[in-house]
Parts: sequence; C-alpha cells; structure tokens
Amino acid sequence: MSLLEAVGLTVDVGAKTLVRDLGFALGEGEMLGLIGPNGAGKTTVVKAIVQLMAHRGEIRLQGRPLSQMSARERARLVAYLSQDDRLQWPISVFDLVALGRHPYRGSWWRGGGAPSAEDLAVIEEALRATDVTGLRDRRADELSGGERARARLARVLAVQAPLLLADEPVAALDPMHQLRVMELLRAHCNGGAAVIVVMHDLTLASRFCDRLLLLDSGAAVAAGTVSEVLTAENLERVYGIRAVTGEHEQQRYIIPWTCSAR
Repeated sequence: MSLLEAVGLTVDVGAKTLVRDLGFALGEGEMLGLIGPNGAGKTTVVKAIVQLMAHRGEIRLQGRPLSQMSARERARLVAYLSQDDRLQWPISVFDLVALGRHPYRGSWWRGGGAPSAEDLAVIEEALRATDVTGLRDRRADELSGGERARARLARVLAVQAPLLLADEPVAALDPMHQLRVMELLRAHCNGGAAVIVVMHDLTLASRFCDRLLLLDSGAAVAAGTVSEVLTAENLERVYGIRAVTGEHEQQRYIIPWTCSAR
C-alpha cells in the first residue's frame, strides 16, 4: 500500500482550473520532486494535500482520506514547509522549532507544563541537523533569509511526520546549505518517511529525487524516473531550454544550459 495516493486531484479557483485530474502515489522512503515552470500548479498541489485549498478528487494517507482526519491527526502525519517565510511574531529560534512538537501536546507548554525529555531531544536534534543551534536564542524574525529558511526546516523536522512537504526549501540558501537541506530531506526518506519537494533547481532534483512529476498548466506532462522525465523533448517543450546531462558517482545530473527557440 502506498503511503500517499492522489486520485483525480483537481483544484478550481473561481472559473479557473489550476490543477486538473492529477493522480500519483508515493511510497515510504521515496522522494518525489514536483517540477515545472512558474504557474504550473506545483504549490497548488502541495496546498491541496495539506487541506489548505479546496479540491475535488481524493487524497489518501496510509489508506485513509486526509479530509476525514482531524486537524491534530493530520498535523502529526503531515509536516509542511511553505514557500512563504514570513514570521508573524517575534519568537526565538528555539520556540519556533519547538512549534513542531505542538501536535503531540494537549496545550502549549508555556501554559500547559514543561516540554518532555523526548520533546527536548527532538528539538535539539532538529537544531543541530539544520545548523542553527548557535541561533537558538535569536529572534527568528531578525534572521537572514538563509538562516530563517534553516530554522523553519528545523521546525518541520521536529514534527517527525511520516510525510513531509517542502515548497522550494532551497530557494534562499547558499550552495553548501542547499546540499545540506537536500541531504536532510534524503535522510528523512532513508528513515522510512516520504518527502514531496517542489523544486526549480533541476540539477538538485535530478540528483536527490527518486521520481519526478513534471507539471505544466496544471496537468501532468510526465512522471517517472529522472531519465524518463527530464528528456530533451520535455525540457524543450515545457521549459524552452536545452541542457547538459551526465552521470557522476552513479547519479544522473542535468544542468540547464541554453534557451531554445520556441
């Protein structure tokens, strides 16, 4: 049985259809990359999965419709890293990461008791893994874009959910931290969880993702392995580019190189 399955996923906003009749499945230990040009529907798909956008069709997690689960149950099973990195109140990095443990508590611990030893251990590991331990006492809203991105990822990792959704998680990061974030997501999969990641960087997508789903104008153009999806024909048809491809350490990579005439 697949961990996550979407059947006939369709999202309409007013008279406009943003995603149409999309279907895919994701198993434990897999990383699925949602790729495609701006406006292809990638973020819409992710928001539909986390029940932030009304949709038609069905999304099942562990064989059960997500729409029939309580908000607390979904919060334990699905962790979501949004594209929007704005913070609405001045809390410390530690408290931001600690929010990832909130679904496991009856009330927030400032008014409902101290965090458990397990909570603290998970929070510390998330801080360490994302390289923000030294920022723990800083106000999260005063961090640089890259620091804030890593702190927000730490919050998501602290949930320890079997499904993690990350919308452009490396957009604001330098090359070293881009690789570190993708390695963390890969490690999350290796631990038995599944990840859906929205990406524009085709090089990182081709290296770290098990499978890709290429979207254009809200519809699936191709789905499968890197070799099956990132073909010269698909790259030219959907992105209007030509790319350099190769293999290093038994991993395929792709580097967008030139724009093609359309």
